[in-house]
Amino acid sequence: MGDSRLAPLVLSDAERRTLQGWARRRTTAQGLALRARIVLACADGGSNTAVAARMGINRGTVTKRRARFLRNGLDGLSDEPRPGVPRTITDAQVEEVVVRTLEETPQGATHWSKRELAKVVGISPASVLRVWHAFGLQPWRTETFKISLDPLLIDKIRDVVGLYLAPPAGAAVFAVDEKPQIQALERTAPVLPGVPERRSFDYVRHGTIDLFAALNTATGKVITKLSAQHRAVDFRDFLDEIDRQTEPGLAVHVICDNLAAHKAPGVHKWLLAHPRFHLHFTPTYSSWINQVERWFDELERRCLERGVFCSLDDLKAALEDWIKVWNDQARPFKWTKTADQILDRICRYCSRICEPAH
Repeated sequence: MGDSRLAPLVLSDAERRTLQGWARRRTTAQGLALRARIVLACADGGSNTAVAARMGINRGTVTKRRARFLRNGLDGLSDEPRPGVPRTITDAQVEEVVVRTLEETPQGATHWSKRELAKVVGISPASVLRVWHAFGLQPWRTETFKISLDPLLIDKIRDVVGLYLAPPAGAAVFAVDEKPQIQALERTAPVLPGVPERRSFDYVRHGTIDLFAALNTATGKVITKLSAQHRAVDFRDFLDEIDRQTEPGLAVHVICDNLAAHKAPGVHKWLLAHPRFHLHFTPTYSSWINQVERWFDELERRCLERGVFCSLDDLKAALEDWIKVWNDQARPFKWTKTADQILDRICRYCSRICEPAH
């Protein structure tokens, strides 16, 4: 039963609908949603103490929100102006920072720096940086891209992605590629520990080696072979290695790029002699679709990038040790994008770069 000492809180139909919308809508600020729920509970006849207990909040909060709603209606639920120094940057200046960043470049330069733009707009460099952060602008960054002109782009994407998302029964799927010219680099001075670790800029190179890798997309395990070169005969020998390490009863689907060595006559002859092997080629300029490239990133980051190798044998031993550790703990990479999602994104990007402004 309600407290007779409290002023009655009666809502019109419009006010109730507005409050219910604020309380239920996911995009409503959490503070506003809570205030709306408090007022709705008070309107149902509960006392301040009862509403506070039911909602798990302080009684003073309920008292305050009830009083403000009775005094100012829906406007009483909005945040009050906070104390502090008034704004010194106008909306027009914020707009000018955004527009100049996106649509103009400074004279004699390719992009704005915060100091150059601050001088033009008449605000501090720190203020320019805050505006950039607020609008997600990063004019100092640049990225590169390459659109594949492969006439079989759509068919190849559907073929490769189909092997990832719905591999055929009774088959093993391998993502295959080479990492050529891995350098055995020895720094000219000892590496100094610290954060960040310090290494000398110059180095002594003790030779290079090529790495063939076949990532089993179902298990994450990798079959590898070290080679002095990556010719067609070396690729054929690597296919022999995959054949030896794959269960005899399984068909083998190999995803690889369009390197000439993968299409050489010697490879064709080998494939005819091994009918369980099927090669699937990725589109040109589309290394991102080959899962083994993701594994090469891990190899580079965790083994090679900060490694110091005093000889080619040291490099080989480090590679073999790291690959063994990987296979002992192997987990597959999870592919989530369908072929249609990939093609839709490519189409949207092509439409964007073909617009008149570009």
